[in-house]
Amino acid sequence: MVQRIAAGAAVPRGMLIADAWAQLGDTVAPLSNTSGRPLARTVKLLLDPLVLRPTLNPRFAGGLIGLAHVDDLRRTLLDAGPALAATAAWFQLLKKARRRAGITEGNPQDLYFQRCYELAHEHGAPHALPDADAIAAATVTDIRAERGDVTVDRLRRFMTDPDQVVKLAGILQNAWDDRPEPPHAPPDGLTAFLDTCPTRPDAHLWKTLVDRAVGTAEAAELDRPRVARDYGLTAREQPQPPELGDRASKRRLPPPFDRSIMERLFAAFTAVFHRESMGDIPSMVVGEIHRSAAPWQLADEPSRVAMALGRDASDGIDYWVDTTPTSDANAHLMARYSREEYVHAVHRQPDPESAKVPEALKREIMNVQEPYLRRLWARLHGRELRGETTTADTMWDLLDGVFRSVLLDQRDRLRRLLEREGDRA
Repeated sequence: MVQRIAAGAAVPRGMLIADAWAQLGDTVAPLSNTSGRPLARTVKLLLDPLVLRPTLNPRFAGGLIGLAHVDDLRRTLLDAGPALAATAAWFQLLKKARRRAGITEGNPQDLYFQRCYELAHEHGAPHALPDADAIAAATVTDIRAERGDVTVDRLRRFMTDPDQVVKLAGILQNAWDDRPEPPHAPPDGLTAFLDTCPTRPDAHLWKTLVDRAVGTAEAAELDRPRVARDYGLTAREQPQPPELGDRASKRRLPPPFDRSIMERLFAAFTAVFHRESMGDIPSMVVGEIHRSAAPWQLADEPSRVAMALGRDASDGIDYWVDTTPTSDANAHLMARYSREEYVHAVHRQPDPESAKVPEALKREIMNVQEPYLRRLWARLHGRELRGETTTADTMWDLLDGVFRSVLLDQRDRLRRLLEREGDRA
């Protein structure tokens, strides 16, 4: 490791983390893979947000760590060793408590890693506590209660019941058959609102957009060939009625309009839900069926207006095209995009090197509107399920927050890709 560090100007972050992790030994084995490296979820749920904290420590954020910061990163991880060892021990106890309670749903790492880190800081290592088993059992019970009675397993059982399938298929067919004709587009006020929302959102103009159903009118174009596909909302030529579905995986979710009813609700169930905000499963499924047939496949007019605003705010943000901003919001997002060094780095790659970046990721980076609208739709869909309202005052936080989230996700995916390449080298 020392020789490899001395040979270059920087060190792959993954290699450096793995080297420091190995020095922690068997105490962190429950958080490690079979090769002795930290699990991907260990990095995602523990090391990045709670130990290295790259948002607060930008020197730890890149795929490559400068020589000046190598020792600092290693020392940070080693200093966290006792807390991580205690976290691993608590994780083992919580898994045993989970088995005793007969709980099978949910990934234990997703559910318990961060709570175990909290227990480690609150109580220290569990082996020194006479009531550690009771604390572990209570923690598992609390986490289960926080997830509520409406679970993915119950959703799947409901949606695969033969009698329910027949009823739900009829509701779905009727919902799509009864879709109304698109309204005539009212006077446009989207650009005027986008000019105000980053700094001084105009509540009166927002109300006008909602009252005149501008979002609904702007959704009419989605039924034209290739429009929704060009926005990244479907892989089909035009939106089609969704399937009911009987399975879902968060890793393989299709574009929003192509998701089954099961997949739409599954994506929301795996997010952080508050128990009191969730309805009963039958009403949620029927509501989702009707939502799928609505403009923008969203139920509330403020959500539809938000999609139209997001479409215009993200329009023209393309590395290959030098466009003039159409609004203040559009200018803000363009400026944020142009500051991202990874975007320029991907563009500068010579042809032989560019093969290392998957074509789908490269396309997202160079034309950011598609992933942006997909994530904006998912955010609005989740808000509707939780009963949250979208207002003029929250609009810019939503538009800008989704954009930052997309850029951070692209940056992280590219960083992990380069780390793997560095490890192979």
